[in-house]
Amino acid sequence: MADRTPPLESGQLLSPELPILASPPPSAMVNGEGPQQVILVQVNPGEAFTIRREDGQYQCITGPAQVPMMSPNGSVPPIYVPPGYVSQIIEENGVRRVLVLPQQPDFHPGGHSPLHHPPPPPHAHLPAFIPHPAMMPPPPHLYTGIAGGVGDLSSQYISQYHPAQFFSDQDSLSQHGRPSFVHRDDRASKAHERLQKKVKERQGVGGGGGQVKDSPPPSPRKSCNSPPTVDIQNGIGGKALDAEHRHVVACSDKQTGKEKNGELKGEVSDIQAREAVVNWSDPTRPESENTTTEEEPVLPEPLSYEISISITGKDGKYQSGNDFPACFKFSQVQAMCTSLLGSPSEAVSFTTLSCEPDPPGPPRKSSGTKNSLTLQWKAPCDNGSKIKNYNLQWDEGKGTGVFEQCYYGPQKQYRVTKLSPASRYSFRLAAKNDMGVSEFSEVVDLFTSCSVPLPPFPPELEMAGVTWLCLKWQRPSSSPKEDDIYYILEMEEEDSGYGFQPSYDGDELSFTVRNLHRSSKYKFRVAAYNSEGKSNPSQVVEFITKPDRPSCPCRPVIRGRVQPDSFKMAWEPPKENGGAEITKYVVELSEGVTGASWELVYSGSALEHVCGGLKPGCSYRTRVYCMSEGGQSPLSETLQVQTPAVPPGPCQPPRLVGKPKAREVQLRWGPPHIDGGSPVTCFSVEVIGPQSDESREVYQGPELDCTVGGLSPGRTYGFRRCFITLAVLSSAPPCNGAPVTEFRLEWGAAEGSMQVCYSGAGLSHEMKGLLPATNYFCRVQAVNVAGVGPYSEAVLCQTPCSVPAAVSNIYLLKESELQRYGSPVDADEDEEGGVIHPPLAFSPSTCLGICWDAPCDHGSEITSYLIDLGEKQPIVVGPVTKYVIQNLQPDTSYRIRIQAQNSLGTGAFSHTFKLKTKPLPPQPPRLECTAFSHQTLRLKWGDGPAKTAASDTLQSHLQMEDKNGRFISLYKGPCHTHKVQRLNESTSYTFRIQAFNEAGEGPFSSVYTFTTPRSPPAPLKAPKLERLDDNSCEVTWESLSHMKGDPISYSLQCMMGNTEFKQAYKGSATSFLVQNLQANSDYRFRVCAIRQCQDATELSGPYSPTVTLTPQRSETVQSGGAAGSGSRTGTESNRTRQSLTDEQCAFLLLMVFAVIAILIAFVIQYFVIK
Repeated sequence: MADRTPPLESGQLLSPELPILASPPPSAMVNGEGPQQVILVQVNPGEAFTIRREDGQYQCITGPAQVPMMSPNGSVPPIYVPPGYVSQIIEENGVRRVLVLPQQPDFHPGGHSPLHHPPPPPHAHLPAFIPHPAMMPPPPHLYTGIAGGVGDLSSQYISQYHPAQFFSDQDSLSQHGRPSFVHRDDRASKAHERLQKKVKERQGVGGGGGQVKDSPPPSPRKSCNSPPTVDIQNGIGGKALDAEHRHVVACSDKQTGKEKNGELKGEVSDIQAREAVVNWSDPTRPESENTTTEEEPVLPEPLSYEISISITGKDGKYQSGNDFPACFKFSQVQAMCTSLLGSPSEAVSFTTLSCEPDPPGPPRKSSGTKNSLTLQWKAPCDNGSKIKNYNLQWDEGKGTGVFEQCYYGPQKQYRVTKLSPASRYSFRLAAKNDMGVSEFSEVVDLFTSCSVPLPPFPPELEMAGVTWLCLKWQRPSSSPKEDDIYYILEMEEEDSGYGFQPSYDGDELSFTVRNLHRSSKYKFRVAAYNSEGKSNPSQVVEFITKPDRPSCPCRPVIRGRVQPDSFKMAWEPPKENGGAEITKYVVELSEGVTGASWELVYSGSALEHVCGGLKPGCSYRTRVYCMSEGGQSPLSETLQVQTPAVPPGPCQPPRLVGKPKAREVQLRWGPPHIDGGSPVTCFSVEVIGPQSDESREVYQGPELDCTVGGLSPGRTYGFRRCFITLAVLSSAPPCNGAPVTEFRLEWGAAEGSMQVCYSGAGLSHEMKGLLPATNYFCRVQAVNVAGVGPYSEAVLCQTPCSVPAAVSNIYLLKESELQRYGSPVDADEDEEGGVIHPPLAFSPSTCLGICWDAPCDHGSEITSYLIDLGEKQPIVVGPVTKYVIQNLQPDTSYRIRIQAQNSLGTGAFSHTFKLKTKPLPPQPPRLECTAFSHQTLRLKWGDGPAKTAASDTLQSHLQMEDKNGRFISLYKGPCHTHKVQRLNESTSYTFRIQAFNEAGEGPFSSVYTFTTPRSPPAPLKAPKLERLDDNSCEVTWESLSHMKGDPISYSLQCMMGNTEFKQAYKGSATSFLVQNLQANSDYRFRVCAIRQCQDATELSGPYSPTVTLTPQRSETVQSGGAAGSGSRTGTESNRTRQSLTDEQCAFLLLMVFAVIAILIAFVIQYFVIK
């Protein structure tokens, strides 16, 4: 062990005068086809390779790595070899490898090669020392490896590129990211074994060949003490292995001692961009199974294998397939036997090669004119090699599918010029890197714009209505189909004075103009435009809307006296003719009081008509409507007419019933054929004596038979019959010697309060102005020259029933009464005892709630009411005194009148009452979230200012849904913003908003859902520093607990001098050892907490206050054992010199202003006032 060759130091492997080049060499150089050669310098793990770049700086490349060196003249660069080492050149598949091997002629069976186990450097916390060329001693031996020697070399030997440093696991790195030099990497041991075998074959060991010139004796073979792994960097050297070397060499039990039986060992070779060959050896059977001789031999069951790949690290997720080029991957092999699954092998790392880029997306049009197109595209995945150029091809607008190149370069946009207007061009794109050209993208068709379109033809009328006109027009014939043309339809209302105003702007060829006036003339014209400009408008055309149907005529009235068989009626024209002249009026007549069937009795342009052919004493109903070009008007109010009754027809002669007796006879008669329109209420029988023509009444009553007595036997009597109706009749009393000259009739509602209502010689009198279904009393008194006779007995008369009286008063229901009218009687109560009011069933903007006083029914119960609104058909309601009129226009006045109906007919209308609906309540505004945090949400709605006066008419009501699914009120007022506080993090909240004003409360908006973000960690206190020595210190900080199950990590940043902060540590620990500090530099440290969310996102909290580590003073350095305490003292003194916080600065300023204010007040008090 004493005479073992010393380890290879950093900086002794290659001359520091050789620069490095970042760009890769051409393919001809790599393959050795040109005058230049490529030599691979293999750097083992734990070793360093130092070179000097073109700018004069040194670069140290640590193993494991393979550094390609390029020779401009084909010679091998000089390799400085320390004492005890020799250089060996190996060429395989056109690639030369330079090996620096220890020269040990003796073989040590159990030893380890010192080349691969160097001792740790003297200062583990410092980077490898790279001496300047002037300070380096000249090398004792120089091995060139070629016949040319040193004289053929120049300073143009350059490295192809910087090889990336990959490690099989994180254990190969120290705590601060530096490679561990304590143990040797097994991947390098495996590679070293293969290379030693190559050397032996070239030297003829076991093969009979001669020894290569300048080759040292073979080095001893490395024993297998650790599970080997294969590390192939960037795919270089993978193809140089022969077939017999693609399997891992299994060490014998004698060499490994306690090696696991049946362990799988994988090896990756033949690495391509999207594929690689994985080789492994069959697992060995356990030795315990082979030593049993008594049991019968058991045939081994067939094994199957599963290969899994990971691109996220050695401990990442392994999948069965992966084809990402230029990726660092890990591979595992796992054996399976029937249902048993073996443990996976140790991960093997490798890197796939670069390849051509992925096919790019099709180019898109960013802008264009009628003669040019500007195309843009995005870069595709480069697959490990930077994209150098793009190949844009087009078909030159021919449409034949043949593409020509129109651009080739590194830009991501291109403008194609000299194109034809309104033409189609097809494009496709491909990307190119050093590995090749990708496939072309999908073909995209783009169009150039054309010139300004010509004026289109004038619009045509397709269909017309009362308040709308449907117009259509044609596309300009000169415009191609590919051009996007839009149209502007302009309209001018006759006598409006505003000129042409746009009514439509779009790409449709038809449009319906609405909200027009009836029977009005409008002018139209249309213009076309595209991206190039707007055309002149077309010729102006005029169209007229259709007239509307007229309103109903006024209620017909009676002209003259109603005759028993006819009456004359007249009416007035409607107030609104709908924009067209009335062409005719139609009169309908219905017999009876119900109006079940109506008959057309007149149609013409006159405003009066005589209805004839009626029956006396019958009730008739008549109504009128008119017609014009706009249609048929609603029906007018109904007029009820009662024809007067006429005397009954001739009486049928009475006949004897049975045989006449000596002094009496029994008579019987039939009713008259014609009653005159009034029912017969009484029959009167008069007898005429045999010797005189005078008659006397012997019977009066409703019966159809009577017995006449007091007759003389054997004489002939004559009888006659008459009828009595409801008219007041009186018969002449006996004159008592003087004729009656006057009759006085007294009439009254009560028997004791009658008054004289008639005085005259007539025997009948007609009373007018009586109330229907009312009892009246009357009596008659006769007067002659002798004086006034006595009154007759009082007679009770009852007037028949009639139509109801007119409604006297109409009232408007209040909103509270309207709500109670539309809500159920029993309101539900919530858990807290409050009443839940249902939403308004009737809106005061579209409904009118009215009530009225019930009129007198005149002896017949009221069955319904008619509510007249003027223009609409009367509304029929039941025998109620409240009603809500719906489907009205908001903010509109209506003239309302009501009439009552009973079984006898319809009464008179009430007086007209003018009522008005309220305006529509406002619609809910759009709710937006303008600012948010983990505990607050700032909501905004509407377009007004954030703060308004409380007297504003438009106000808002914001509600939020609670846990029970109910909406609670958050804000009610005129403002347009509200901040919701005391919320939970990462929680969704549901809101809705409602607007209200004097018109009422509008509907609620749709539900809006906003989610609060996660809360970041709290700020940490300033970290604590503890200096360990001149070049290292320990930084500690406080720890935070988990936030809702999310772990907390920490990020430590360090800044040296006036440079930027750089991350020094990131992890879950609460302390970190900082090494390699410069003695005369200030260092500032700060730390922040990072929340590791469950969805793989990170939330960083604010950084702590900065702590400064000042350079250690010389007195403290010279104080020997007090170094640690001195560093703490410097740190504590530095902490006292920290800058003030914002709160401290604000407090200090406030105190300064307070002192100044007190001084000013004192000066004013002392000098001015006194």
